[in-house]
Amino acid sequence: MRKKIALIGGGQIGQILAMIAAQKELGDIVILEIPELENPAKGKALDLMEMAPHGNYDAKITATSDYKDIAGADVVIITAGRPRQAGMTREDLLAVNLQIISVVAAGVKQYAPKAFCVIVTNPLDAMVYAFSKLTGFPRNQVAGMAGTLDTARWRAFIAMELGVSVCDVSGTVLGGHGPDMVPLPRLTTVGGVPLTEIATKEQIEKLALRTREAGTEIVKLFGKGSAFFSPAWSAIVMAESYLHDKRRILPCAALCEGEYGVKGLFIGVPAMISAKGIEKIYEIKLTEDENALLQKTISGVKKTAEETKL
Repeated sequence: MRKKIALIGGGQIGQILAMIAAQKELGDIVILEIPELENPAKGKALDLMEMAPHGNYDAKITATSDYKDIAGADVVIITAGRPRQAGMTREDLLAVNLQIISVVAAGVKQYAPKAFCVIVTNPLDAMVYAFSKLTGFPRNQVAGMAGTLDTARWRAFIAMELGVSVCDVSGTVLGGHGPDMVPLPRLTTVGGVPLTEIATKEQIEKLALRTREAGTEIVKLFGKGSAFFSPAWSAIVMAESYLHDKRRILPCAALCEGEYGVKGLFIGVPAMISAKGIEKIYEIKLTEDENALLQKTISGVKKTAEETKL
């Protein structure tokens, strides 16, 4: 029997999630939308089914506005919410999307209580925390997509700057999904060669800044809306590791219970995603400067979590 993947939200990210999941044949896909957008979502699902003969994939793709149709889902990926608009404050976005995530959490808790849940909705640090609190799911079952995306951006910018294959760039980004995130140049390599040996200090500082502001850069370019291709693939990487028990070590927003001196907050950290969900969090021995940066981002995440009042 095929696995079942529920996509809560059928907007830009949701439709790309559906396409990639189908192409990878990760399982059958249900797109859930609000009633007013159910028909457009059904149109997208039908369009993807009609693409299957040329895409050479087998997957049943449907759309609905009824949470009953996600019953028994193995994976739930949540993108529902308003996208960030140019000029919109984080507080504005938090207030609107907290209401949405509350409805989503209730539906998922009732109909897919065993699913591995990947949260994409922004502001991500607050939304994954709120979803966890509202559902009461165990920590292995809930993760935020942020670190996976932030690390992809860090790697992409390095490859672009140095003119090398992105496949040969390895690295990680810790912390919250915002301007205080912590890229780790010291532990970043290009084909095994330390980044610090092949890039100047100025280049590294520029790359770190661009990574921290990557989301804002895209929002400004779009004028309306935010990134969708890269967040979708980042969420799929996490879902695929769970569904296929790939046991990948991926930086993602995981619930820390003492790791890095953090308790009760979702922080971007390297975590193993297996068939058990978030199976293990890995702690990196940080330098004094790196730890100071991490403590700053932790303070920001704590403040964001407190703003949810949950």
